[in-house]
Amino acid sequence: MTSTDTVALVTGGSRGIGAAIARRLAAAGADVALTYQRDETAAKSVAADIEALGRRALPIRADSADAAEVVAAVERTARELGGLNVLVNNAGIFPAKPYAEFTLDEIDQALNIHARAAFVAGQAALLHLGEGGRIISIGTNLAEHAPFGGLSLYNLSKSALNGYTKALARELGPRGITVNLIQPGSTDTDMNPADAADAAGQRDLTALGRFGTPEDIAETVAFLAGPAGRSITGAFFTVDGGTNA
Repeated sequence: MTSTDTVALVTGGSRGIGAAIARRLAAAGADVALTYQRDETAAKSVAADIEALGRRALPIRADSADAAEVVAAVERTARELGGLNVLVNNAGIFPAKPYAEFTLDEIDQALNIHARAAFVAGQAALLHLGEGGRIISIGTNLAEHAPFGGLSLYNLSKSALNGYTKALARELGPRGITVNLIQPGSTDTDMNPADAADAAGQRDLTALGRFGTPEDIAETVAFLAGPAGRSITGAFFTVDGGTNA
């Protein structure tokens, strides 16, 4: 991104990967809105970091499991920041347990947050995205490779982004809007800390022998959102330290 008129919305932007993305896009010159569900203090902290970079920040309380709140967040971003150029579908959860134990409510929640939210956010964003617009979703490397059990619901809900990205890239290409997917592997966040009990097993699965950082994902988002990403669409970028190699 080179234009100071760029406006980005990052869902789930108050912590972890989302917070790193929000900060990195601001560093690249964007005004950034970010959604959060509960932790207003964390969201305001990220917003302060964005403002310290000389950009405008807009923290928005919105539950990604609620389609109406997702759409309202897109509309508020465009209204208060003067448009929308980059949508990052990042909000996520990590449901992991034996297949037979998942309840209908848990299934609905995962599908709503990972699949439906991305779908309706994109629909709402289309009212504002023009030539050069970007839709970037954060999926998972586990959508292509499941190294252990307990991942059925997570993989089901995140894998929806693979088909969504391909189909939407084809549909929006004539409008000059790109649609891409980033597939992180083990990344050091509060959801999956690098010093957790099972971290050693995850590190052993990688080629590099280490967890990635939220900033690794944020750099990939910034690349796709910037001028260098203008001809990339319908693509998957696996950032997992070689786990799926």
